[in-house]
Amino acid sequence: MDIFHITDHQVLLNPATSQQAQATFLWLNTTHDDVGANPEAWRAEVERITGIHLYDLHLADALNLSHPSYFDNAHDYEMLVFRKLALNGETSVAPENAEQQKRKIPAALNKLVTQPVAFFLLDNALITVRDAKSRTIETARQKLLHHRQKAESSPHAGSRLPASPADLMLRLLNAMVDQYLELRQPLTQQLDRWQHALLDPRRPFNNWMALLDSRLELRKLDNLCEEQHDALQELRDHIVDTHDGSNDDHGRAKDLLLVRTNDVMEHISRVLNHARRLEAALESAVQIHFSAMAHRTSEIMRTLTVITALFMPLTLITGIFGMNFEIMPLLKHPAGFWIAMGSMAIIVLLLLIYFRSQRYLEDRARKRYSQK
Repeated sequence: MDIFHITDHQVLLNPATSQQAQATFLWLNTTHDDVGANPEAWRAEVERITGIHLYDLHLADALNLSHPSYFDNAHDYEMLVFRKLALNGETSVAPENAEQQKRKIPAALNKLVTQPVAFFLLDNALITVRDAKSRTIETARQKLLHHRQKAESSPHAGSRLPASPADLMLRLLNAMVDQYLELRQPLTQQLDRWQHALLDPRRPFNNWMALLDSRLELRKLDNLCEEQHDALQELRDHIVDTHDGSNDDHGRAKDLLLVRTNDVMEHISRVLNHARRLEAALESAVQIHFSAMAHRTSEIMRTLTVITALFMPLTLITGIFGMNFEIMPLLKHPAGFWIAMGSMAIIVLLLLIYFRSQRYLEDRARKRYSQK
């Protein structure tokens, strides 16, 4: 477990005992494996450092890798579980995600593998329990260490350090939500490919299982964003209800937290709205595909109907002349065959003129004209 002692001007990682009293707040960063190896020992160590005892149910929630995003508060601390994207190489494939890898879904939707990060927000400390390969936490960790190195070499340390545990937590949440924002472009490109495949008249679309799996993944992203938004909404309500704004310093700190919380919630709303637009566009593409197929079937049936209508009188004539009567008109006439053939040709010509006048053949004629 890494212990960061953060002040207004520097960050110390696992400092000596004599330096610990100078810290504004602490960041206790640990992994699921470290906590799962001995939960009671880890909780006792946290209680020794912070003086706060974590409840059994919250500890179990922090170790539950399938737990949804949610917020809960106790008397001494608040807990937030937030599901972040597990980017390539961040985590091993869980059993529930192994089936997802077997399905034929696009690469962009394969990135929707998530992992939980548990935040315990105390008055003087922030505790994070995350996956061992979480890039977001590692990036934040390196930024803090880099800030410490710059502070040792130069008085200008660059960006401002987090002012409180809540400020640090919201910065981490903002970085996690930004990963979802980066998915919008590949998801949109994948949707464009689906639409072209569905509406391509030269190739019949038969990859329906992949399309169904993609729709399920988009629905999962929709539900995931709703859970995240609800959890942060409860966090925002908690900040509004509990933070004292009686003086200017507390009021500015509360406003800063609300601004950061609203910003993270707005990013989640953008991802949520984008997922819903993609799902609606996919539904529309499928409906257009079936409408195009119905139109094509209607065109084929109209063609077959016209052909049937043309041959019906011809079949009638051949049926009449095929009757077994000894005496029939034109049966023994020298030009009887040609008269019958000419009559049938005239009937076909008159029917074609009638069909053209009724616009039964107008669309096909227009199509041939446009191809020329």
